Amino acid sequence: MAEEKKRTRRANGESAIYLGKDGRWHARVPMGYKDDGTPYRRHLTRPTRKELVDEVRRLEKQRDEGSARQPGKPWTVAKWLEHWVENIAKPVVSENTYAGYEVAVRVHLVPGIGRHRIDRLEPEHLESLYRRMQSAGSKAGTAHQAHRTARTALGEAVRRGHAAKNAAALAKPPRMEEDENEVEPYSVDEVQSLLLEVNKRRNSARWMLALALGLRQGETLGLRWSDVDLDNEYLKLRRNRLRPKYEHGCGEAAPCGRKAGYCPARVQVRRETKNTKSRAGRRAVPLPGPLVVMLRSHREAQARERAVAANLWTESEYVFTKPLGGPLSPNTDYHDWKRLLEDAGVRDGRLHDARHTAGTVLMLLGVPDRVIDQIMGWEPGGAARMRARYLHVTDPMLKEAARKISHAIWGAPENLAVDKDQDNEA
Repeated sequence: MAEEKKRTRRANGESAIYLGKDGRWHARVPMGYKDDGTPYRRHLTRPTRKELVDEVRRLEKQRDEGSARQPGKPWTVAKWLEHWVENIAKPVVSENTYAGYEVAVRVHLVPGIGRHRIDRLEPEHLESLYRRMQSAGSKAGTAHQAHRTARTALGEAVRRGHAAKNAAALAKPPRMEEDENEVEPYSVDEVQSLLLEVNKRRNSARWMLALALGLRQGETLGLRWSDVDLDNEYLKLRRNRLRPKYEHGCGEAAPCGRKAGYCPARVQVRRETKNTKSRAGRRAVPLPGPLVVMLRSHREAQARERAVAANLWTESEYVFTKPLGGPLSPNTDYHDWKRLLEDAGVRDGRLHDARHTAGTVLMLLGVPDRVIDQIMGWEPGGAARMRARYLHVTDPMLKEAARKISHAIWGAPENLAVDKDQDNEA
């Protein structure tokens, strides 16, 4: 009898399976411990023992793999996303990355799939959301941003045991049209047209830094005079200008009746700049001679503006400032670019297209890849991928390739002419 009891006693961590008084089979599966240290067991019930054993084994496997749901009330997608973006993502990502996450969560994901339980979310729920977004007028790129945000947030939920699978990793985002992000760099003629126009404007060197050297908007607007060495003809890139973010300064009720950015008493709640996010981004860039001349002229013009403004001048040490000093707003800079294109009679394009133009010009000039990577600020590990994305094969390059093929296969152009004459005589 004692032997029988010893044989049926369960080992620590073993699930208990028994037939209940209700005629159904029940199991208690040890799953670990709660936050207070007490044991946590999941209760399962099925009509037959075989069904119950299968479910117990499945749950034990999830437990051993670390993918089983943790104790407590299951998260809804909305609650998890709101918790993730504010408490997990925000402290560790850049302000711009957080801003993209926050918009995707608030505008698209929470209204679209927020009521689902996180452990019951399926890929089809997300795919349906993407279709609804596009039907409502959103571009495929917007749906992709929502998809990337969901994939990151749900991946963290899986790592923490709140869900067994990442539904976003399984979902298929909408197809991006090939021409949606296609970039056509500006030609040399277009760059020269822009050069003629920028010479008539304030901060003219700002645009040539983009077109000639491919500096990003944030890098250019975050540039300070201490980063520029005109004697040795180079500049150091160390920080990025961030897009301003404001809160009302007139109280929570916003009695001014305006958006926070237009409140007369608005308060800046985001720092002006941040250090570049990668080691490759912190780099020295050589300055062509004409750009050195432009920057010297710009520094003199800025000194004259400072003298005229007197006490109204806001000292900031930035290379490119507003007429009364202080850093330029990225939004103002964007609209200045659009006006520049229009006044120069050059086709419309994104400000970032200037960066594609600079990279392509460097390739046309035969600059070695390693030097291009240094100027453009690309990490060694991903430089080849970035070159494929930014360096465009232009018509002159194709014509030069055709000329070289012709020379290699058919010989020199003069030989071709002789052959042609001989054929005509024959």
